[in-house]
Amino acid sequence: MKYSIGIDIGGTNTVIGLADSEGKVKRKEKFSTCGFDNAEQYLEFLKEKILSFISGVDVFDSVLGVGIGAPNGNYYRGTVEHAPNLKYKGIIQVKQILADKLSKAGCKLQVTVTNDANAAAIGEMIYGKAKDVKDFIMITLGTGVGSGIVVNGKLVYGYTGFAGEVGHTVIEPEGRLCNCGRRGCVERYASATGIVITMKEMLEHTKVPSLLRDTGSEQITSRSIYDAAVKGDKLALECFDYTAKRLALGIANAAEITSPQKIYLFGGLSKSGDYLLKPLKKYTEQYLFSIFRDTIDIELSGLNEEDAAVLGAAALCY
Repeated sequence: MKYSIGIDIGGTNTVIGLADSEGKVKRKEKFSTCGFDNAEQYLEFLKEKILSFISGVDVFDSVLGVGIGAPNGNYYRGTVEHAPNLKYKGIIQVKQILADKLSKAGCKLQVTVTNDANAAAIGEMIYGKAKDVKDFIMITLGTGVGSGIVVNGKLVYGYTGFAGEVGHTVIEPEGRLCNCGRRGCVERYASATGIVITMKEMLEHTKVPSLLRDTGSEQITSRSIYDAAVKGDKLALECFDYTAKRLALGIANAAEITSPQKIYLFGGLSKSGDYLLKPLKKYTEQYLFSIFRDTIDIELSGLNEEDAAVLGAAALCY
């Protein structure tokens, strides 16, 4: 049996998993991405985790390598560059540093880095609903908004290695300040962070009754907004509608460039189901150029939420 290490680096947590060639995650752990003073300490800890994971692999089997999905991960250079939602800033030579650390520990494994949303897209192609789909966009709705774009069965990296940043396309030129330094990015409206900002603004600027008015500002989360919507809370439902409308703008703009057959939603906010999906489909159709209407299906990812990003990263080793 062949194995690979898949690592999903998120703004809050990192998940590392040992996956086999059949797409089964045999071992997995999660730890805080932010719990280190600097990137060097973080990568040293990650090295130790990798060594621990591969030590359990039978000598008759083999480990192909380490695949890493990370915000602003560059497939060409093996770097993580100026990731807005990561504590560690600047250009981090993840591939080089980690490969060197593993080599010094007597473990010569190939390390591959890509954008975290690209990793999820690869996972969808190999293990999810996109096995027979050649043109699709994966949208990840977490702390930020990521995306992986597949055209004719191939992931699009572009000239710089950063192609496919739907979350950082501008939909409100004078809008909210984004962590990337610009204003009005899709991410600031359609992420788990963005929907919380929207709800707080609605509570401040309207007098519409809401179950969330008795909730402290710091306690409002995307989950609490969802829970309120389930109970029929008018303001929470309006919040989802507003969020869907902004996400639809970003999706429509991306779709008109690549003409995908499918758009898959993945990540925490996608768990809101029809509270997000129903208005999203409606607004996307409204915003699309007429020749693209009724040609694109928007669906929830077919991947297990717990393993998807790890499997996608692990698949980079094949």
